[in-house]
Formats: sequence, structure tokens, C-alpha cells
Amino acid sequence: MYHTWMRYFTPSPVHHRLGLVCLGVGLQYGALPPVGPRTLDHHVAMVICSGGGWYRLPDGRHLTITAPALVWLLPGVPHQYGPDPDTGWDEAFVDFTGPATATYTELGYIEPDRPVVPLGDSGPARAVVTRIARAARVGNPLLEVETGAAVHELLVALRRSRADLAPDGDPVLEALARDAYLPLSVAEHAARLGMTPAELRSAVRRGSGCSPKDYLLSIRLGRAKELLAATELPVAAVARRIGYDDPAYFSRLFTRRVGLPPIRFREQQARTVPGGWSQEMPDPADPPRLAPSAP
Repeated sequence: MYHTWMRYFTPSPVHHRLGLVCLGVGLQYGALPPVGPRTLDHHVAMVICSGGGWYRLPDGRHLTITAPALVWLLPGVPHQYGPDPDTGWDEAFVDFTGPATATYTELGYIEPDRPVVPLGDSGPARAVVTRIARAARVGNPLLEVETGAAVHELLVALRRSRADLAPDGDPVLEALARDAYLPLSVAEHAARLGMTPAELRSAVRRGSGCSPKDYLLSIRLGRAKELLAATELPVAAVARRIGYDDPAYFSRLFTRRVGLPPIRFREQQARTVPGGWSQEMPDPADPPRLAPSAP
């Protein structure tokens, strides 16, 4: 016995320009019949929440699927798969396409070389798929935008839930973030962590999808923006705070990455507050209550 529910969509050309569009969503469970061999022209993320089964590679080799797991079906790649005929599985899937898939692949969120990815927890991804399913109601005027946005969220949830990544954060990335403002080279950061530069590059790319240099730079420039917007520190002092002794080099780097010079950024974004910004983020679910104005 098995149960299948699915909906399919046809987004317009203008929706495709959003970068990602959802083409379909489905929820299935039980001893479903095997699928394939077949080849698709778009991506599918299948979240196996319970049970298990198999996936056959194009060369004929079989991979075992044990929940919780993610199964990638990629455009142009022949595939076959199916649940264990005795136990079945609980499956949630989302079909999607768009030019942003290339960037998500480059960043490591979509892994062509790993069609079956163990997950530590399928709950967050399943929750996103459920929201897509609810958005699929007939007559929803926001269908294409709402489901497309949810595909971005699904890719993030799947990345965060991967079993080979620590759920509370990557220790290598945390160490780099802690030392990001020190005037150290990538090789010196690697040495402090007891790694070779190649090992550090591999670890950072696996955890963040970018190089150590770009990861450190994003942290430094984020802090520089905060200092420029929230303080009256001279640009040279801001540069020193984030690890650059040469303010001219910092200004050139900032301009190239941000698109405008530090002084111009300050003119646009200045939010100088006596005492500086708070380091404690308010709870969005429980905003502070303002006192009523005096009559």
C-alpha cells in the first residue's frame, strides 16, 4: 500500500527571472513503485524522512538510502530509484529550476557528485516542503513567488541539515571568524589551526562554499560597514580595527567589493547613536513595548 499526493506548476517567463522557480511538490509514503530509468531536464530534491531504499547510478552501481537522507535528481543525469518493497519510505520532493542552481552548485548546496546525502534531521526541510504544499492551493495569487522563495529556503535547510556538518556551527569557520580582524595571511591562519593552507581551503569551501580569503573578507567588510555607519571613526581607524594597516589599500578594497568608497558609504548609511549600537538583538517575537506618550 502507498499514498501519493503531488501538484505541478508552470511559472511564467517573468517568474523565471527571479532565479529559482518551483515546478512541483509532492508527498508520498509506503511501498511506492520504483522509478526509472529516466532523465529529467530540471532539479529535484527528494527528502526521505523514514524508511529506506536504493538509488542506481548511471554506471549500474547501487547506493543504499537510509532515512533521514536527501536524494538529488539532476538534469541530464539518468537515474533509477525506489523504496524497499517491504518497508517503503516517507518521501517529500520538490522540483525546481532556474539560473541560480548554477551558483548553489558552485557554493556546495547542490552536490552533483553525491546523489545520496545523509541528513542529521529531515524535520526542517520537511517543514519547508509542507509550506510549499500549502501554498499550492488553487487560486493562490502569490503561488510562483511564494514557492520560488521557499526553494531558496529549502536549499539552506538541506545544507544546514547535512549529517557531515556540525549543526551548531563549523569549528574551523568559527575560529576564522574569531581571528578575522588579526592582520594574518591565510597561511598564518592555517598554521594557527594546525592545518596546511590546502586543508584550510578545503575545510572552508566545504563549510561556506567560498575560499578562506573571501570568507575573511566578508567578515571584515561587514564589520567595517558597521563602524562606518554607527561611529565617527576616521577611515584609517576603521581600517586598523579590521586588520588593515594601510588605509589606502583598505579604501581600494572596500570600493572594489562594495561598489562605493568608505566615505560615500558613510554618507548614505550613517546611523550614529550615542553609546553605539546595541550588541543584543531584540526578540522579533517579543518586541519591547514603548511607554505611552505624555498627554
